[in-house]
Amino acid sequence: MQDFTLNLSREELEKRTNKDYLNTKKMLTPDAPEYTELADGDKNALKHLVRAAYILEKINMQIDNPHNLDFKAFLEKEIENGNEDAKLTKILFDAQKGINAIDTMSNKINLAKGLTEHLGKGVYPEDLSKEEFHAILTKMINEGKIDDVKKILTQRSVVERNGDKLIGIDYIDKFKEDFAKMADELDLARETSTNADFNEYLELQAKALREADPMLDAYADKKWATLQDTPLEFTITRENYEDEMTGTIAENKELSELLNAHEITPTPKDFLGGRVGIVNKKGTEALMAIKKYLPELAKNMPFADEYEQNISTTGDTKQTMVDVDLVAVAGDVGAYRGGITLAENLPNDDKLSLKIGGGRRNVYHRQIRFISNIAKLQERLDEILDKEQHKYYLDEADHWFTIGHENAHSLGPKKACETLGKYRNIIEENKADMGSLAFVDLLTELGMYTEEQRKQIIVTTVADNFLKSKPTLSQAHRVRTVMQNKYFADRGAYVIIDGKIHVNIDKVVPIAKEMLSEIIRIQIDGDFDKAEKYVLNNFVWTDNMELIAQKLQKVSKYLNGRTESPLAELLLKD
Repeated sequence: MQDFTLNLSREELEKRTNKDYLNTKKMLTPDAPEYTELADGDKNALKHLVRAAYILEKINMQIDNPHNLDFKAFLEKEIENGNEDAKLTKILFDAQKGINAIDTMSNKINLAKGLTEHLGKGVYPEDLSKEEFHAILTKMINEGKIDDVKKILTQRSVVERNGDKLIGIDYIDKFKEDFAKMADELDLARETSTNADFNEYLELQAKALREADPMLDAYADKKWATLQDTPLEFTITRENYEDEMTGTIAENKELSELLNAHEITPTPKDFLGGRVGIVNKKGTEALMAIKKYLPELAKNMPFADEYEQNISTTGDTKQTMVDVDLVAVAGDVGAYRGGITLAENLPNDDKLSLKIGGGRRNVYHRQIRFISNIAKLQERLDEILDKEQHKYYLDEADHWFTIGHENAHSLGPKKACETLGKYRNIIEENKADMGSLAFVDLLTELGMYTEEQRKQIIVTTVADNFLKSKPTLSQAHRVRTVMQNKYFADRGAYVIIDGKIHVNIDKVVPIAKEMLSEIIRIQIDGDFDKAEKYVLNNFVWTDNMELIAQKLQKVSKYLNGRTESPLAELLLKD
């Protein structure tokens, strides 16, 4: 077994694992009515789905960092030997699901000495610099190894050295045994699951796990995106926010032109997560209220006549959505790194299923969004928001905004914008936020929201947009909030009076429309330099942002977070 040296001191470990500093999100318990009221066949199926999700977590740990599994084994052995530091380190390792992560203050957390995070995480060789990466690709293209380069730059491969060249190995081939075990669990779930639609999806997904064929994934994704009325939820999430290596290609003009000449698209690597849950019918019904308005939103997108988008302005919206009570979130979707996702809109634009006519599906995470401490929320509002506007703050309005955000991912150009490189995800997340805010007035006119709800969404969104610290450029979800705060402040959407945020309610939506237009223009043009200039011009941490950040730090001491999954743990033992 490989030996490691723990990086954090006992004092730091005790602090970060203390309940005041470690936020806990609790998934369903064994006595939850959502579970106890399930049909027996679905209860049995759930057991196998949970097992599949945790096999996927093992795979993703290796994609995240090649030392993760060895470090996990090391911690477990040290805990057996009575090492208290290892026990505390294991709490953080399980929470962030890996050796390296980032905390809520945007500080990098390394649990093992000497194992710093690399641009390529575990999907590229640890000793590969971006300069060598670019040079090898250029040489391989010039030598005519086009198919080999395509395998390296697909979103579903692990890249390894092969002499002075690189090779791309499809995930399914690289982790063949574990993917086969996952497929077996999905087959067992299908034997007792009560829903025919869901079972058809499980069959397609199991097949895709056994054979390295992107089209099989596409068929599974296409079916998954149609699921609306199913008791259970199972998702393999595939998102590429973690890969910082592939995006560097956009910075190399010569290499980019060479790839373009050979019709090779450098797509960032997918990191894998497993979501298991029970569909909440009441919550899902509430979500569906917006669906009839989606074609009208598509019609009102900036420059809508210049591109195709996922949501049709006339026909089928190809958009399903469900509210889910979570049993387990494993792998990438369950990693608590600075935060944890409230919802997801999948498949992403780079996925093959969209190119063969598939749609998209929004899944909302009930247990993640629940507010556990109302008193703390009030304390935060007292610190940062104008007292007169407290009446407009509503935590449920944050959920309404998130619904708009996820649907906005399906609006705008139907392309993955890989030419924007490391700014691609920042731009896309900014688009989704501004799409949500830009249509608040229109949805109020159409009858989706009342005038009171309109004000609640606007005030709640602006107040929630402030952070505890300045993020790093690798944090797409947080960079875009800083950009928005700077953009909104410059145009008068809010002001800081006596240290408190005052939202100029009627200015917010027009300013959001303005920013949305600028973002869509960048996506249409696909110009890396324009994207970089736009992000850097707006990614400015101002004195007012720091003022509010200091207040937020006083209210919330959380540095790390984790999920607890008591029902999932019980099912794993069954």
